[in-house]
Amino acid sequence: MKRDVKKVVILGSGALKIGEAGEFDYSGSQAIKALKEEGIYTILINPNIATVQTSEKLADKIYFLPVTPYFVEQILIKEKPDGLLLAFGGQTALNCGVQLYRAGVFEKYGVEVLGTPVQSIIDTEDREIFAGKLGEIDVKTPKSIAVTSVEEALKASDIIGFPIIVRAAYTLGGMGSGFCVNREELKKRADNAFSYSNQILVEESLKGWKEIEYEVVRDAYNNCITVCNMENFDPLGIHTGESIVVAPSQTLSNSEYHKLRELAIKIVRHIGIVGECNVQYALDPNSEDYRVIEVNARLSRSSALASKATGYPLAFVAAKLGLGYGLHELKNSVTKVTSAFFEPALDYIVCKIPRWDLTKFTGVSRNIGSSMKSVGEIMAIGRSFEEVIQKGLRMVGQGMHGFVGNQPPKFTDVRKELTEPTDQRIFAIAEALYQGISVDEIHELSKIDRWFLEKLKNITDLRTELLTYNSLDKLPDELLRKAKKMGYSDFQVARMVLKTSNLQMEEGLLKVREHRKQKNILPLVKQIDTLAGEFPAKINYLYLTYNGDTHDIEFEKDGLSVIVLGSGAYRIGSSVEFDWCSVNAVETVNQQGFRSVMINYNPETVSTDYDVCGRLYFDELTLERVLDISELEQPKGLIVSMGGQIPNNLAMRLHMQKVPILGTSPEDIDRAENRQKFSSLLDNLGIDQPRWSELTSIEDIYKFVDEVGFPVLVRPSYVLSGAAMNVVSNRDELEHFLQLAANVSKQYPVVVSEFIEQAKEIEIDAVAKDGEVIAYAISEHIEFAGVHSGDATIVFPPQKIYVETIRRIKRITRKIAAGLNISGPFNMQLLAKDNDIKVIECNLRASRSFPFVSKVLKVNLIDIATRVMLKLPVEKPGKSLFELDYVGIKAPQFSFARLQQADPVLGVDMASTGEVGCIGDNIHDAVLQAMLSVGYTIPKKNVLISSGPLRDKIELLTSARLLKEKGYNIFATAGTQKFLVENGVEATLLHWPDEPEKQPNTLDYIREKKLDLIINIPKDLSKSELKNGYHIRRNGIDFNIPLITNSRLAGAFITAFCKMDIKDIPIKSWDEYK
Repeated sequence: MKRDVKKVVILGSGALKIGEAGEFDYSGSQAIKALKEEGIYTILINPNIATVQTSEKLADKIYFLPVTPYFVEQILIKEKPDGLLLAFGGQTALNCGVQLYRAGVFEKYGVEVLGTPVQSIIDTEDREIFAGKLGEIDVKTPKSIAVTSVEEALKASDIIGFPIIVRAAYTLGGMGSGFCVNREELKKRADNAFSYSNQILVEESLKGWKEIEYEVVRDAYNNCITVCNMENFDPLGIHTGESIVVAPSQTLSNSEYHKLRELAIKIVRHIGIVGECNVQYALDPNSEDYRVIEVNARLSRSSALASKATGYPLAFVAAKLGLGYGLHELKNSVTKVTSAFFEPALDYIVCKIPRWDLTKFTGVSRNIGSSMKSVGEIMAIGRSFEEVIQKGLRMVGQGMHGFVGNQPPKFTDVRKELTEPTDQRIFAIAEALYQGISVDEIHELSKIDRWFLEKLKNITDLRTELLTYNSLDKLPDELLRKAKKMGYSDFQVARMVLKTSNLQMEEGLLKVREHRKQKNILPLVKQIDTLAGEFPAKINYLYLTYNGDTHDIEFEKDGLSVIVLGSGAYRIGSSVEFDWCSVNAVETVNQQGFRSVMINYNPETVSTDYDVCGRLYFDELTLERVLDISELEQPKGLIVSMGGQIPNNLAMRLHMQKVPILGTSPEDIDRAENRQKFSSLLDNLGIDQPRWSELTSIEDIYKFVDEVGFPVLVRPSYVLSGAAMNVVSNRDELEHFLQLAANVSKQYPVVVSEFIEQAKEIEIDAVAKDGEVIAYAISEHIEFAGVHSGDATIVFPPQKIYVETIRRIKRITRKIAAGLNISGPFNMQLLAKDNDIKVIECNLRASRSFPFVSKVLKVNLIDIATRVMLKLPVEKPGKSLFELDYVGIKAPQFSFARLQQADPVLGVDMASTGEVGCIGDNIHDAVLQAMLSVGYTIPKKNVLISSGPLRDKIELLTSARLLKEKGYNIFATAGTQKFLVENGVEATLLHWPDEPEKQPNTLDYIREKKLDLIINIPKDLSKSELKNGYHIRRNGIDFNIPLITNSRLAGAFITAFCKMDIKDIPIKSWDEYK
């Protein structure tokens, strides 16, 4: 070990957001493990409380504080470390590190940045320096001109010529970037890009070229290897994070492959990277002409994918290299037999597919391009492209069954869909093939390589062949085997051969399964053998395939295996918190002497890391695949309560197939999930609930509404796209909403429930054993009910609930736990108003707040729950939430800036992509830390209030007075300004966006960045209100001004920054809160 460092600070990436998600939890955890192996004391700064890296077993000390220069500097003063790692926390950590370096902070405190030198990072981040550096070694980069004003941008376009791409420097996932084909578009784009960065690039567009990536590792002795190369299925013009990616590359010729590999090594040596980095190329499909698009001098989204795809632990090796080791001195910690100086070779193919959740947002543009919008991703492993693309499309979990065999999508114009891609592009290709459009024409329209298109055509050709058979007996075994090799599921075969109707699909797919087992057409378990068989494989990364002859591993079948089902692709509503739950369950299983088996396919997670569980199946969480694995493993049982909704939905289906489920019985899970059953249980137990009814005709709906009165919460039981849950406050809105859910019928009923206004929402997370509650945590929302619990700001322990209310909640919880005979984790949401308590829902699984309450309470609820499920003795935790001398706040992170045109308003459907959790001595302290962690700033001077309904105006009056006392200038729109002045608070009137002739106007103030904070409370859903409010909200987001759309949250934030300054926030680590 070269460097003599004893104490190292690691910067995390904060809340999960679009473009910066779970992959940094994975790489940060690896780095901490690598440093601990060297006996180094590690200090982690990361306010994301839901991640695995912020658990007590990893870093020696954790600060749940914002990753911003001010806080990092305070921690350096307090902890006096020798070294710091900034390549493991995404762009957030990198930008923070560069600012500190430029301010001379590292030098001042004698802290050494380990790994790649900061100057090299600046060389790769600043586009102009970067192009110059590569020019020194004659490497081509796209022609580009850096500009600092819109006028300069227009001048630059005359030199380069259209089409052009605009990019902002120092941003994540291509924020503020886009293509322009004329001067008007360029003006608009450039304007927007300058609100994220003071330098933008105008460069030549290479749309339609192939995009190729290499992951390269270099040590301080100049040794270099390439670990993995990947190819995008989509041509250049679509951000890598938005594209389907395959590894290893499939369409490169030998000479192209070696040429790009040599270039990558040359570049990395010249820039002086120490550790890991990725090089992205554009390659002209018609010649060997290339351009280097970018070099990321940090671990990126693709490094997590490359590590999982090859079994080469990039982040672990990078952290060791940062300490000064050479590649030849390290062992590959996965294979255990080869040195880290060995390049992996793959005998399988992996495919990454992004997941978008665009239906969650009102008005969002569905086109995909150079700016990232996807919220998660999956990775499928197999032996052929056909197999992995079909597996992958099922894994994404958006209701598709593979490339074929889906409900026909509604494309008005398939050719347009191929040239202007949306998130449905891959299915447009299937539709085009059905319509008989040739591979050549599809290639011309989409510029996707013919090799991929030919493979996709193989899948549709086989579909045509399968459709000619009408029974399984007539289906030739060879054809069935061929279909399975091409990644067809039993479901697809049932739909094509048996022509099963939608309501009987379960029987259909089980018939196919039975038939297949009789014919001995069974999947094989293969091991990822990264060195193509040159060394014996030691890796427990497994996948199932029909392409092969033998299993690679032996099955013990001793009943000691426990299978934990993971959470699949990250999405809005199910993210890293379930990964924390899965990993903790697996750790308990290991400690108790059982063999842990994990099934998950998300490459961003720690649960799919090589050293977490005894065996990892990187495969589908479908009924078919889980049955395949259970039949081979013959486990003690399955744990379905840790991975969110996906495993929970499988519980009853697995139970019907006699698979042992640990913990609460699936029949009881069904009693909680099924609304009718759960409702009658509450009635029997004498527990109150909001009045609701499941209705099958429009007349009944109106009748019910007359009875309970507006507002009501409407949810179709079969969720149609875009028409999920909604709060409806008058007849017009109800009519409008019912038009969306056009087919209300016996088959598709609509659930209508009364919506209680101004009710406090309270959550309880708990663990029970045989129906008796063992441990619990009660938390409250700052916002009133009506904001989805995933978007609410949560306080734990609760600060403003009557003791009486808490006592009642405990009584209700005990009754429900006994009534459902719960063994394991569960979570309930309740409404409290005037001491009346109503139960909204109960989930018999771990919820998204489990990591937060476990870490604040310092009692690991998942560990207790897992012991209960394994039928081991547990004791009740000694301390209760009333004894805590501090407060935790969980705040949501939104990524609206990435979602063009979406309305950034909160409702009953969840919209946040991640969260932070901060701990403070009191509520103001914790609120301030949490708001700063999710990107808010304390306003300097000017605040705009546009406060909607009367009760919100009243709610905000106290806050407005506080702002005035603190010397802030208040600006307000018409109604609010009048109200404030009448109540003695001076405010300046700004006119509405739809009156551009009147001055001063809100939009001008926003665009000229004269405002530091916007508070906009949507009043109701009438057209003009929506439009005006929407323009204020959307422009606030587009011009990067902090926006709050909830009066209770605005009040809490304003009170916090008026009562205390950033300097009053104590710099305390997690273990200092006793």
